[in-house]
Amino acid sequence: MSRVVVVVQARLASSRLPAKILLDLGGTTALERCLRRVRRFEGIAEVVVATSDTPGDDVVAAVGKRLGARVVRGSETDVLSRFAKAARETNADAIVRCTSDCPLLDPAVSSAVIARFLGEQGDYAANVLERRYPRGLDTEIMSRAALDRADREATSADEREHVTLHLYRRPEVFRLLPVLPGDGEDHSAHRWTLDTLEDYRFLHGLFERLGGRADEADHLEVLALLAKHPELSAINAHVAQKHV
Repeated sequence: MSRVVVVVQARLASSRLPAKILLDLGGTTALERCLRRVRRFEGIAEVVVATSDTPGDDVVAAVGKRLGARVVRGSETDVLSRFAKAARETNADAIVRCTSDCPLLDPAVSSAVIARFLGEQGDYAANVLERRYPRGLDTEIMSRAALDRADREATSADEREHVTLHLYRRPEVFRLLPVLPGDGEDHSAHRWTLDTLEDYRFLHGLFERLGGRADEADHLEVLALLAKHPELSAINAHVAQKHV
């Protein structure tokens, strides 16, 4: 699988925090923070911003292009078809899925997910099959064949919207590769994603303290900082993740 393409899922519509990916985090939008980190993944050929074809997401497309990413647009609700379109347009052999509400993606962690997938030639690898990393480092990679099959066979609304749900619901069909921290630690209680006002307040305070390290800090550095400032993690500790 020589051509690995990262597809960053992005749109302005959000039920809990509209236009969240354009909110300021230390002088830069959450979307740009995400893209800066994604570009540092090892073994990738291209970065794509996949947004909807609704007029409301024209600004997302414009920002993506300004930041040097290819932009692919498709259905707002059938996100699976949007990813399949991105794979076709980039001639991808494998597709990494990230979301633009994760401004603290750790390139080392994401690169480890990619490396395991490429090394073992599975259908799908992810650090979310068994969650041990903080929420917000989520990285998934699937083969083009697996993505195309899901696009052909998935019929339910939730599987069309959530892209990889069709894959990891069917371990008897697809070879799934979980990626866990090498140190055996469980930091899954940490929430570093952007979906609510409390999440934004947490991330805003965190990026203020990271300062010039905002784009370089890995997840271990962030964990160390939060150990010194537990009041930050308390801001959004009560937020419940939306379930599929």
